[in-house]
Amino acid sequence: MLIKTKPFVICLIGCLMWMIVFAITSVSAMETEDCLGCHGDSSIIEEGGKRLYIDGAKFAATPHADEGCTACHSVTDEHPDDGVKPTTGSCDMCHDDIAAEYGASSHAKHATCTDCHNPHTVRAYTSLSGFDQNRPCARCHKGVGHSQWLPRSGLHMEAVPCITCHTNTKSCAITLYIEKTRAPKSGRNGVVLATYKDLIKFVGKKGPESLIDTNGDGKISIAELSKFNTDSRYRGTGLWGMMTTEKVSHDFGIFNNRQDCSFCHVSGRKALETDYVAFPEKDGTYKRVAVEKGATLNPLFATSNFYMVGAGRNNILSIIGLLILAGGLGAVFLHGTFRFLTRKNRRKN
Repeated sequence: MLIKTKPFVICLIGCLMWMIVFAITSVSAMETEDCLGCHGDSSIIEEGGKRLYIDGAKFAATPHADEGCTACHSVTDEHPDDGVKPTTGSCDMCHDDIAAEYGASSHAKHATCTDCHNPHTVRAYTSLSGFDQNRPCARCHKGVGHSQWLPRSGLHMEAVPCITCHTNTKSCAITLYIEKTRAPKSGRNGVVLATYKDLIKFVGKKGPESLIDTNGDGKISIAELSKFNTDSRYRGTGLWGMMTTEKVSHDFGIFNNRQDCSFCHVSGRKALETDYVAFPEKDGTYKRVAVEKGATLNPLFATSNFYMVGAGRNNILSIIGLLILAGGLGAVFLHGTFRFLTRKNRRKN
């Protein structure tokens, strides 16, 4: 009889465990919903300030939403009437590897994690533009220009996010953003990126990525990139490239090799041949679409370890360059010929 009841008992235990897991998940989801019932209502700002308001839509898009509010905060059943401040979890409970890396950096003694990251709105690194990535840095490092060693530092600061140079990353790519070339410039930032609304005017319901990925295969060829650059319908827009990191690092510091021009300006099959175009989404994030390898560097004439900015294989520019060169040589030839033919007259005078 005991032998026959074992399968039933095992099955019963399994069902009970499943019900417990389901109940815990439901409670967690319900608790998050309850939290946002108050904290997701903007009227709470008037009662306790902006710090109490949580945008539910933005929070739902973060990785933390999967864990729920109770993963970091705990309250009593009488909250908020009990007057007890909710507990706040430490980031290193989940991000212990990052905490160790960050702890050894120069930032560790001067900031905490939340000085740069809002856990209720945090996004995937690659979904932010290079300018968005720089905003947390600018809160403390205002007016940093690097002009003491970096030529045209203003231009460089708009082409390289801070963490590309100030973390010891070894994986970089070129990310291209669509900018509004005719937009009025304001403040220090001379580049104005096109928004979702700006680009949707060109393509309608197809999505901004169809602006360049014309065949809809989820990737961009060099030919498609070139066609966008020369299409008269898109006058007023252009592509702005930034050298972004592929792997997020928190070992902030100053690395001397970043002051070597060849760290960024390199050529070759293994150097910076990963390219993306990042298109703006409705929610302000960016969706990256891979570009055919070498789209940024292959068109450039280069020595073995350095590429010269401004030299390109654009046929029109090549013709103009040849005309300028021919004109210069022609002027020298004509001047020499004229002096030779008039040498007798000049001697008499």
